[in-house]
Amino acid sequence: MTAAPGRRSSTFTRLLRHGFTDASAAERLLDSPELAPLRDDPVLLEALGGTADPDLALLGLVRLLEAQQSPGARRELLDTLIAAKPLRDRLLGVLGASTALADHLARHPDDWQALVMYEAYDLHPGVEEFEAGLAEATDPVSLRVAYRRCLLSIAARDVCGTTGLAESAAELADLATATLRAALGIAEAAAPEDAALCRLAVIAMGKCGGHELNYVSDVDVIFVGEATEGTDETQAVRAAGRLASHMMRICSETTVEGSIWPVDANLRPEGRNGPLVRTLSSHLAYYQRWAKTWEFQALLKARPVAGDLDLGAEYVAAVQPLVWKAAERENFVPDVQKMRRRVVENIPVAEVDRQLKLGPGGLRDVEFAVQLLQLVHGRADTSLRSGTTLDALKALAAGGYVGRADAAQLDEAYRFLRSMEHRIQLFRLRRTHLVPEEEAELRRIGRSLGLRTDPVADLHREWRRHAGVVRRLHEKLFYRPLLDAVAQLATGEARLSTEAARERMVALGYADPASALRHLEALASGVTRKAAIQRTLLPVLLGWFADSADPDAGLLNFRKVSDALGKTPWYLRLLRDEGAAAQNLARVLSAGRLAPDLLMRAPEAVALLGDGDGGGLEPRPRAHLEQEIYAAVKRADGAAQAVTAARGVRRRELFRTAAADIVGSYGTEEQPAEADQGALVDRVGGAVSDLTAATLAGTLRAVVRDGWGDDLPTRFAVIGMGRFGGHELGYGSDADVLFVHEPRDGVDEREASQAANKVVSEMRRLLQIPSADPPLLIDADLRPEGKSGPLVRTLTSYAAYYRRWALTWESHALLRAEPVAGDEGLGRRFIELIDPLRYPADGLADEAVREIRRLKARMESERLPRGADPKLHAKLGPGGLSDVEWTVQLMQLRHGSAEPGLRTTRTRQALAAARAAGLITDEDAATLDEAWVLATRVRNAVMLVRGRAGDTFPTEPRELAAVGRYLGYGPGHAGDMLDAYRRTARRARGVVEELFYGIAER
Repeated sequence: MTAAPGRRSSTFTRLLRHGFTDASAAERLLDSPELAPLRDDPVLLEALGGTADPDLALLGLVRLLEAQQSPGARRELLDTLIAAKPLRDRLLGVLGASTALADHLARHPDDWQALVMYEAYDLHPGVEEFEAGLAEATDPVSLRVAYRRCLLSIAARDVCGTTGLAESAAELADLATATLRAALGIAEAAAPEDAALCRLAVIAMGKCGGHELNYVSDVDVIFVGEATEGTDETQAVRAAGRLASHMMRICSETTVEGSIWPVDANLRPEGRNGPLVRTLSSHLAYYQRWAKTWEFQALLKARPVAGDLDLGAEYVAAVQPLVWKAAERENFVPDVQKMRRRVVENIPVAEVDRQLKLGPGGLRDVEFAVQLLQLVHGRADTSLRSGTTLDALKALAAGGYVGRADAAQLDEAYRFLRSMEHRIQLFRLRRTHLVPEEEAELRRIGRSLGLRTDPVADLHREWRRHAGVVRRLHEKLFYRPLLDAVAQLATGEARLSTEAARERMVALGYADPASALRHLEALASGVTRKAAIQRTLLPVLLGWFADSADPDAGLLNFRKVSDALGKTPWYLRLLRDEGAAAQNLARVLSAGRLAPDLLMRAPEAVALLGDGDGGGLEPRPRAHLEQEIYAAVKRADGAAQAVTAARGVRRRELFRTAAADIVGSYGTEEQPAEADQGALVDRVGGAVSDLTAATLAGTLRAVVRDGWGDDLPTRFAVIGMGRFGGHELGYGSDADVLFVHEPRDGVDEREASQAANKVVSEMRRLLQIPSADPPLLIDADLRPEGKSGPLVRTLTSYAAYYRRWALTWESHALLRAEPVAGDEGLGRRFIELIDPLRYPADGLADEAVREIRRLKARMESERLPRGADPKLHAKLGPGGLSDVEWTVQLMQLRHGSAEPGLRTTRTRQALAAARAAGLITDEDAATLDEAWVLATRVRNAVMLVRGRAGDTFPTEPRELAAVGRYLGYGPGHAGDMLDAYRRTARRARGVVEELFYGIAER
C-alpha cells in the first residue's frame, strides 16, 4: 500500500502523539496485511496509546494475528478487539507490558479468548477457579501452558487496574497453590506406590505463604511427611522425599514451554544440608532445640497449600506457639536487625542503588520491620498474626503498635515499590528485583504505573521518594510508638498499652523496662520545642542503644546529658542536624562507664562528637595540648588553680580519645568499624601518653611559677618509663617516671636538691587532689634503689649509681626511658647516660639472660592474682603483654647496640625492627604482634566498660558482652571472644617459650 503525499507525515505525527517511540516501524506494522483493515481506526490507535509501551503492544498484536490458524480466526479476533473494549484494554495492556506473555500468545494463539469476557466470579478468582483452569494438565508441558493461560488473566486485570497490588499478589499466590497441587498430582500419578505409602503436606513459606506472591519468584516450601497406616516410617519418609523431589522438578525444570518457577525448600530445618522431608515430630524436635531466630521469623508465613492439608494444619498448629515465643529469646531484636544488615552488606556494590527488594529503603525493610513488631506483640494480640505484610501493617496501626500516619506512608510506599517490582518482572517473566537502566524500559514501567507526562523522570522521582520514606521510617517504626505511649500527647489515635510498651522494651534488651519508660516520659513529654526535638531524635537513638550491650545505661546516660544540656541552644540542634553526632553519642553513652563518667563531669564535651567528618574526634598533637595548658597556667591565680585547669583539659581529651576509640571499634552507619586493630591501639596509646606528658609539663610549670617565679634553682626533667615512655599508656595507667635535676651554675647542691624534691612533692599532691577530674597518679618506683631510694637525683648521682650498682632489671627497665617534660637538654643528657646500659656494646652476658628469665618466671608465679584464670589474664598470663614485651626487650638488650632500629621505646616498632633484622621470622613476629594488640585492647575495653582498670575479662554477663562488642563480637558471642583470646595467647606463648626461654637460642 502506497502512502499518499502528506499522509505519512500526518500518520507519523499521530503515532508520536499516541506514545509511539518508533513511528516509522509502527507505520510499517500498521501497513501489514493483518492490520490493513484497521490502519486508520482511531479506536485501535487510542487503545494502543493507552498501553505501557504502544510499540511493543502493536508488535505483539501483529504477531498474534499472524499466528491465527485461519483468516476466519483472524477476523474474529479483529472484530472482537474493535467491538469489545474490555478485551481491547486487557489484551493490548498485556501485550504492551510483557514480551513473555506476547510470546505465549504467539505460541498458543487461541488463548486470547480467555480475556474476552469476565463473569463476576472471574474478577477475583481463588484457588478453586485456578485449579479448574489447570485441571486438564497431565504433564509438565501442559501444566506450563495452562499456568501461563491463568497468569495471562491475572496480568490483564492487573495492568488494566481491575485489581490492585494486594489482590494481584494474592491471586498469584492462589495460582501457585493450585499449581503445586497439580504438580503433586502429576508426581503421585507417576508413582502411585509412593503415594500409597505416605501422607505428604506442602507448607508454603515466604511470599507464597503470606498470600503476596510476585509474578516470578522462588516459591518457598517446607515438606512434612508421615506414614500411612501399617507403613514403616523410614520407608514412608523416603517415598515422600521422592514425591517432593519430583514435584519440585515439575515446576522448576525448563521444557519447550519454559519453566514455571523454582521451588525452594531451603527454609527447612538445617537448610539444604537437612533432609528434604521430615515427620512432624522431627520438625518440632529441631525447632525446640536448634532453630535460630530467623527460622521462627520465616515461620510467620507458614501456610499449608498442597498434599495432605490436615497434616499441614497440624504442622502449623504445632509450630505457631514456638513462633510467638521467639521474641523471648536472648538478643532477639539484635539478631533480626543483624540479619537485615547482613542482607544489605551482601548486595554487590554496583547493584545497591538499583535494588528494589534488598537495598536500603527497599521492600525487605518494610517486611522486616513489620515482622519484628508482629513477633514482639503477636504473643498477646492474635489480631497481628497475619502472614500478609499489608494486612499485618494495618493491624499494627489499628492496635496502636505503629503510628497511623507512619503506617499509611509505609503502606503507600510498599504498594508502589511492589507495583514497580511486578512491572519489571512481568516484562520478560524473569526473577529480578533490579530497576533497569535502559531508558526504554524505564519509560514502559513509568507509563504502566500511570506516569505519562515524563515517565522516566517521574518514575525516578517517585521511586526515590517512596524509598526515602521507607528508609526513614522502617527502624523508627519500632521505637516511635514507645514515645506516644509515654509522651502524654493528644494524638487522637490508639497507643501502645503500658504492657505492650514494656514488652517492646524487653525485646530491645532493656533489663529494667519500667525505668526506661520513665526516662522516655521525662525526655519526650510536653509541648516544648525541646520535647518535640527529643521525639524526633529518640526513635533513632533507641535503636542505637538497643544495638549495644547495655541499652539501659545508654538511655539513662542520655537523660543525664540532656538534663544537663537541654536548655543549651546548640545541644539538640547538634544532635538533630548532624547524624554523626547523634550516633556517636549513642555509642559512647551505651558502651560502658568510663566515657559517660568523663562526659557527665563536663557535658559540653558533647560538641566534640559533632564534626561530621570525624575531625572532632581526632587526637590533638602534643604541642597543641601543651600550648593550651601553658596558656591556662599563665592565666591561673596560683598553682592549684593552674593544675585544676590542666586536669580539666586532660579530662576532656581523655573523653575525646575514648569516644574516638568506641566509635572506631563499633563503627557507624556511614563508617564501618576500624579493620586495623593495631591502629586503634596505637592511636589510644599515643593520645593518652601525649596527654599525660602535656599534663605533667603544665603541672611542672605551674609549680615552678608558683614557688620560684620563672627559674627553678636547678634544671629539672621528667623521664617517662614503662608504658608511658613507650607511648602505650591505657586509660587506667599510672604514669611511671624518673625525676632528674642538675643544679644551675652557682647554686648550692643542697638548695637545688630541696627545690627539686619540693617540686616533685607538689606535683604529686596537686595531680591527686580529689575533684571532678580523674587523678593522675605518678609512680617513681623504677628509680635507683626503688622505694628506698630518693625520689629525685642529680644527673651525676644517676651516673655514679648506674656505674657502680646498676642491676640487670634496671637496664631492662631503662629500655622504655624517654624524656617527657622539663628541661630538654637535661633529658637528652640523661638518655646519653643510659644508652650504654640498655644497649650494651657486647650484648648481654649469659648470666644476665638467665637472671632476666628468673625474674620473669618469679613475676609470673608471685604477681598473678589468686583465683585468676592465667589463660585469660591479659597482662601476666601466657601469651599476654608481659610475655610479648619481655621477649621483645630481651632482643633489644642483646642486639640493640648492633641494630639501630631496635633503639626504640615502643614495643611494636621494636618488634618490626627485629623482624627486619632477621632476629624473628615474619610469622612469629605477626603472632606476637597480634597477641600484644589483642591483650592491650582487652585492657582498654575493661577500663571503658567498668570505669576502673583491670587485666582480666569481666565475669558479669553485661560487662562481658560490652567488652565483646568493643572487640567486634556480636550479641551472644562472648564465648567465641574468650576462645579466640585463648587461641591467640596460646600461639604467642609458643613463640615466647622458643625465643625468650631459650628452647632455641637466637
